[in-house]
Amino acid sequence: MKEVMLTGQAGRLEGKYYQSSETTAPVAIILHPHPLHGGTMNNKVVYNIFHTLAKNNFSVLRFNFRGVGRSHGTFDSGLGELIDAAAALDWMQSQHPQASSHWIVGFSFGAWIALQLLMRRPELDGFITIAPPVNSYDFNFLSPCPVRGLIIQGTKDAVVPEDAVYELYEKLDKQREASIDYMLINNAGHSFNKEIDKLNQIVEDYVKINALSGSKPKKMKRDRRRRQLPDIESMMSTGS
Repeated sequence: MKEVMLTGQAGRLEGKYYQSSETTAPVAIILHPHPLHGGTMNNKVVYNIFHTLAKNNFSVLRFNFRGVGRSHGTFDSGLGELIDAAAALDWMQSQHPQASSHWIVGFSFGAWIALQLLMRRPELDGFITIAPPVNSYDFNFLSPCPVRGLIIQGTKDAVVPEDAVYELYEKLDKQREASIDYMLINNAGHSFNKEIDKLNQIVEDYVKINALSGSKPKKMKRDRRRRQLPDIESMMSTGS
């Protein structure tokens, strides 16, 4: 693992990066929780998933959103953080042009940003979201879901209600050609403190089947709604 500095819209973005020895290894970026609530790339969940993916032959990057740690800029309520995530994906693609697949992972606020990026970047092959904050943010943009993915939720999450996350899963899973998995972790709170080993195992089992088996995840055809979402470049130029 090594420390890296990426170039973002607001300046430098501080990251930590693991490079697989295989040029065709899958790549992933991991997005951390809310910057104003103590979220950083060293969050326990983000740190553990980073090492789980590295152990399973991913090239993987975690980084601090703007205004966090040594990253330049200030919190931007989601728009700037989405642009940061796009810059991180661009960097990973430049480092790994022969990657077999591209994955996005997000925890809490990072899950909301991850799924927005997913809808704008067709090269992404799959996602893993952990405790997506469906009670705090609008996820209606995620219809239909263009790739396969995994949603993980704790049964004792006091921040994000499990029933609300399950409603999101049901909505996505009913879509034509959707391939969404939903995993509950009993007794896990929002931070997964006592259940982190179970979380790691679920992620490891999932990527072994869906990213490391040699079969590329099947994508749905891009539909009108996905195409109408503003792309990252227009968001940067207009600030909207």
